[in-house]
Amino acid sequence: MQYSDRIEKLESEGAFVVLAKARKLEAQGKKIIHLQIGEPDFATPANICEAGVSAIRDGHTHYAPSGGLLEARQVVADYYNKTRNISINGEHVIIMPGCKPLIYCTMEAILNPGDEVIVPDPGYPTYRSVARFVGANPIPIKLREENEFRFLVSDIEKLITPKTKMIVINSPENPTGGILTFEDLEAIYAIAKKHDLWIMSDEIYSRLVYDTEFKSVATIPGALERTVAIDGLSKTYAMTGWRLGYAAMPKTLADYLFTMAINTFSSTATFTQYAMMEALQGPQGGVHKMVEEFSRRRDVIVEGLNKIEGISCLKPQGAFYVFPNITKTGLTSDQFADLILEEGGVAGLAGTAFGANGEGYARFSYANSIENIQAALAQIERVLANRK
Repeated sequence: MQYSDRIEKLESEGAFVVLAKARKLEAQGKKIIHLQIGEPDFATPANICEAGVSAIRDGHTHYAPSGGLLEARQVVADYYNKTRNISINGEHVIIMPGCKPLIYCTMEAILNPGDEVIVPDPGYPTYRSVARFVGANPIPIKLREENEFRFLVSDIEKLITPKTKMIVINSPENPTGGILTFEDLEAIYAIAKKHDLWIMSDEIYSRLVYDTEFKSVATIPGALERTVAIDGLSKTYAMTGWRLGYAAMPKTLADYLFTMAINTFSSTATFTQYAMMEALQGPQGGVHKMVEEFSRRRDVIVEGLNKIEGISCLKPQGAFYVFPNITKTGLTSDQFADLILEEGGVAGLAGTAFGANGEGYARFSYANSIENIQAALAQIERVLANRK
């Protein structure tokens, strides 16, 4: 049977590949500490669950408008207005089952074959995978450890060609936990405006910040005319399985994505949108407690990694990942990840799962208990010491 040429352009995602390896080892009786998956290990807050269950009981189990319930779109717009200091209404918002459909539909709606998209490297692999799938060319821009894993804005200008159409930013960033400053964002917007480029801003970790304050490029006056600001519930409210993402964008683009939703998945589950409205409008105490706990875990894993010979690690300012430098171990990123999994029972990711510039690094999620993090650190130290 014949398949399309473009299907070969899609990449897998390293976290799920390693998860499969880890599950296989667990089936053989080996104990594995999972630090590879970017999923909060907390329960969805009870008030949000109850809102979803109540919606089902009340009969909200049928089709919704393809772009989202009108009232839900307005709730999201109000949330953006409050958190990004902008002024939009529900017509500027699209709700989809997760952020990945928003990334895909945005690129499909904007990019033509041969267009170039500047993507962070190391960065979330979906950006480059989807760009290739729709026929565009992802152009990596290096995130620099010496610059706290922020790319240099001057590097953007060097990469722009007549074919450049979009810049993708992710702040706080997966896999590094780095955060762009507001000055960075202003400079990025200025470049985008100068060269008539779109900005796709993945802000899924916007509420998971430490020792600093989240800033959105959408806050800059005029920026939303060329920006798609994507966010969702998975990370902030521990709702990965609920599949809810949303984005603010120019109304014309929202109308296009509405039509794309009609032609792909019809609509996002109705009852989950009622849960979403409760999440955004209801008590936020659960979020604050989760962020406080992530902050404690971050400190434990960063301190522990820096005590292991051959490893150094910056303290991330956001998300729930660390991206330690492992070059002094003498191992490649893939060798390091395989070694600690097979001999130490610690599932982490090679930095190269996030692009070529991830070589020499590894990614660990600290969305796990302090007890398990400490056990993982002890195993990594033991495995590396045994190599001598």
